[in-house]
Amino acid sequence: MAIKLSFLGAAGCVTGACFLLECGKTRVLIDCGMFQGSKTLKALNYQTFPFDADKLDAVLLTHAHIDHSGLLPKLALAGFNGKIFATKGTMELCRVMLPDAGAIQEMEVEQLNRRRRRRGEDALTPIFTRHDADDTMSLFQSAAMKTWLDVAPGVKARWWNAGHILGAASIEVEVEDGDHPQRILFSGDIGPGGRDFAMDPEGPENAGHLVVEATYGDVERGPALAPEARRKALAEVMLAAHAAGGPLLIPAFAVERTQELIVDLIELMEAGEGPRGPIFLDSPLGIRASDTFLRHGRFDNGAHPFGRLKASPWLRYTESADESRAIERMRGWHVIIASSGMCDAGRVRHHLKRLLWRDDATVLLTGYQAIGTLGRLLQEGRKVVRIQGDEIKVRAAIRSIGVYSGHADADGLVAWIKARGPSGSIFLTHGEPENLEGLQRRLVRAGFAAEQIITAEIDAGYRLARLHAPVIEKQTPRLAQSAVSRLDWHNQRSDLLTRLNAALEHAEGDAAREALIKKLSGALDAELASDQSVALPAA
Repeated sequence: MAIKLSFLGAAGCVTGACFLLECGKTRVLIDCGMFQGSKTLKALNYQTFPFDADKLDAVLLTHAHIDHSGLLPKLALAGFNGKIFATKGTMELCRVMLPDAGAIQEMEVEQLNRRRRRRGEDALTPIFTRHDADDTMSLFQSAAMKTWLDVAPGVKARWWNAGHILGAASIEVEVEDGDHPQRILFSGDIGPGGRDFAMDPEGPENAGHLVVEATYGDVERGPALAPEARRKALAEVMLAAHAAGGPLLIPAFAVERTQELIVDLIELMEAGEGPRGPIFLDSPLGIRASDTFLRHGRFDNGAHPFGRLKASPWLRYTESADESRAIERMRGWHVIIASSGMCDAGRVRHHLKRLLWRDDATVLLTGYQAIGTLGRLLQEGRKVVRIQGDEIKVRAAIRSIGVYSGHADADGLVAWIKARGPSGSIFLTHGEPENLEGLQRRLVRAGFAAEQIITAEIDAGYRLARLHAPVIEKQTPRLAQSAVSRLDWHNQRSDLLTRLNAALEHAEGDAAREALIKKLSGALDAELASDQSVALPAA
């Protein structure tokens, strides 16, 4: 029986994980995540799905992060009414994360529609609402680790601990194929191992085909993830930020990263290894997720790495908008943890807007920053950025540490893949081009055949055979591959406006400024003259 695997997200980019497995009349979706990053990439979230949602038999979910689960409510609205299989930990996190994503949709669309109305444009509707997300939870069904579960006609699956976040798993899928069923292992996000916050990643031996992430496929971190080294790196940033005299702002993913940072901050303060001061958790989702970690984050051996999330004299929750704004009155040393980790939404943008221009402030980036996000621009050293239409000079110290990453580095990925012993193809996903290429080179050096390793293309389908190489079936992609791995036109426009303002500011007198504007206007007029379909308002 022909088996087809289509890559509808996380191909050539790091977000939007979504893989469609088809076998006869059976259709199973693995993950259904939101695209994050540039506006061009996020626009895919608003498009119709490239498949019939009402014809899906089931969804298998690796973990709760929004780039893997965030479009599940949209899927239900599109007609899907089957079961969403996930681990208990993933279900508990989705119960707080999906409604939060719906609330963000409602808030952002409301703000956008105010601007659209002023421009005489039609109003937009959210992708889904908080109520839609709540309704979607009724479709979830718990899946136990390492236990085979019949999920659809001719398809069974079992979940393996991925060592990434609470409940995160790799999913092994077995599909009927005559007398010799085919197995496909979907890695999800693989943790780095050796952490005190999560168990080491596992997985089956003798896997068939393998779909594996490559987020850090060409990055070597070495032993820096050891708990002592991790806390030492954070303490150094705390001390430098304290010496600067202002606040330490940490944009952080609300789930797992926030909880890990709080535990270490409290431990360093209580041990006298870091300066003491208030820690503001300015994230309603982070607050609710922390409660979930307290209730469900205990290891099998009884250890609870998140026990310090309980009441601490240093930790303050700011759930309401008024409480968040009150932080502005703080002076001197304090710590603010706010979502989102890539600085592209949420309360952290408000804090960045008021702190980036201050030379006594410090911003600490602790996670992956996708191309086109504000976090990536800061990480790359931009001296001027635009936030909500305002141009902000960057005078704050921008620090970045990778010791809190929930992803395995290149060596960890190669070791995990070798331990799985894939006999079929190895599909590389969830990575930017340099990391996809780097992981492919490393796997060849590790002894895998070059033809066995395939870099998945967005919206491409592959016919899987047990004894033959997959046959690619290319469709017209919703987005050119180059568009998912570089700055889009929105970013380029922002850069152009910033450069124009800088040029006008530094020009020698008004005559020079007028000459520059005239020159640019002439070039634009000439471009528009060649395209009669475009009409601009009269000057």
